[in-house]
Amino acid sequence: MFVIIGFVISMVCIFGVFIGHGGNIGVVLAALPFELTTILGASFGAFLINNQMKVVKASAKGLASCFKGSRYTKARYMELMALQFDILQKARKEGLMAIEQDVETPAQSALFKKYPTISADHHVVEFITDYLRMMVSGNLNAHEIESLMDAEIETHHQEAHAPVAAIARLAGGLPAFGIVAAVLGVVNTMGSVGQPPAVLGAMIGSALVGTFLGILLAYGVFEPLGGLMDQKVEESGKEFECIKTTLLASMQGYAPATAIEFGRKVLFSDVRPNFIELEAHVKGKK
Repeated sequence: MFVIIGFVISMVCIFGVFIGHGGNIGVVLAALPFELTTILGASFGAFLINNQMKVVKASAKGLASCFKGSRYTKARYMELMALQFDILQKARKEGLMAIEQDVETPAQSALFKKYPTISADHHVVEFITDYLRMMVSGNLNAHEIESLMDAEIETHHQEAHAPVAAIARLAGGLPAFGIVAAVLGVVNTMGSVGQPPAVLGAMIGSALVGTFLGILLAYGVFEPLGGLMDQKVEESGKEFECIKTTLLASMQGYAPATAIEFGRKVLFSDVRPNFIELEAHVKGKK
């Protein structure tokens, strides 16, 4: 919602001031379809050349996510930490082997079924179960598992940032494609030198619309969206950091209630439940 509001404010201010100063919006509107086709078509072609298909698809998905609210809410994090508490509590009371079946088949696990939001995210479930499986096997110590977690989180970070970098490169190239469209407009104008000044003026104005649109699309549309995508990537990484911190605290001998407190502390302040909220939620899920 705020993304759309931001775009509306930008466009109203830009075009409203132009019209308010006596600008002829008809010239802009007449040139708009041709200039947009040139700029966006050329940019999209270059975008395809510059990126692997998996990055192109991820970029489209990332741009679409900018128009949706964040799924990383306080309620989601409380559910995540309540799930971890239940698993660690069961392991502490009944032994690590007691959670083996939950880890091997989380889709059939009563523990996971209690938390549908987390269970529906296969990336999170896979991350949790992979490291719980290692804890059950007992072949790796806490430092080795931490190193492996860091490597996996870094890989996730790199993959998630590839679309962000791709959109940033697209934003950087748009002004240049705007110049290309403007130059073509000037070439077209120079071929009509014999026309009356009024006609030539309109043609030059249309050519300059290309430069204007290239800059507007770069700094008014794609760069802001790329920045928002980057923030969403950082947000998604916090979930894995929370899981990592909680499981490592458990491996180091802390009680489940203390371990999830370690995980709570790594969350961003706007979605971090306080101690009382988390405790009440965990007790309510028993």
